[in-house]
Amino acid sequence: MKPRVLQLFASGVNCDRELRFAFEQAGATVVEHHISTLMAQPELVRDCDVFAIPGGFTYGDDLGAGRVLALEVERFLADELQALHHRGGTLFGVCNGFQVLVKAGLLPNVHGVRLSLTWNTSHRFECRWSRLKVEEALGHILPVGSILPAVSAHAEGQLVLAEGAADVARLEQAGVIALRYADASGEACADFPHCPSGTIDAIAGLVSTSGRILGLMPHPERNLSAQHLPDRGAGAWGTGEEGLAFFRGLLATAKTPSLA
Repeated sequence: MKPRVLQLFASGVNCDRELRFAFEQAGATVVEHHISTLMAQPELVRDCDVFAIPGGFTYGDDLGAGRVLALEVERFLADELQALHHRGGTLFGVCNGFQVLVKAGLLPNVHGVRLSLTWNTSHRFECRWSRLKVEEALGHILPVGSILPAVSAHAEGQLVLAEGAADVARLEQAGVIALRYADASGEACADFPHCPSGTIDAIAGLVSTSGRILGLMPHPERNLSAQHLPDRGAGAWGTGEEGLAFFRGLLATAKTPSLA
């Protein structure tokens, strides 16, 4: 039986087709539901293995990136999403979806750590290819130390922590830093343009201690073949197989029995 992905849709989502295609190419069955439908029928979450939030600019990000959708998710879906997670399901958010997971309190859920995502240090929208170094916390999905090329396309991707370096240490200790921006040599790097947001400690993605709630700012769904790469697979940006390997690994984390 194919893994089942429930993909959320809301006003301002604009990366849904790419994400759906990536999941389908990785072997999943994907259904989409608008947030209004899910708020009225939150039990629909029970019939999936993976709950995914695509990128975009939901509700225009008028109150902050992902803030309005995060309030809806927290108010109407929190119980069902927690139950899905407890059953062995996976929650995933990319770009705006990552912002929603953070602002809904689903990531990183580390005691004493307060964080948010805000404007890039360049104070503008950044769209460029990025290299993401896989940290130990994501070793169940991709090889530790490997590079996942992905497209950064965000204005509010800077991860900020209330206590700065002290909170980074807490995240490290909890084992929830999934990905870091890297330079061409594959080393973690917080310098622009390798790290387009200027985020603290080059953090590009977070994962729960269970390994089954994952969010990242760049878009791996835009890298599914060598033809997607900026050098068309010449070697400087990988082979084009990394994105599909990421989604296959992500689907493999979900082991949810159907309640239907």
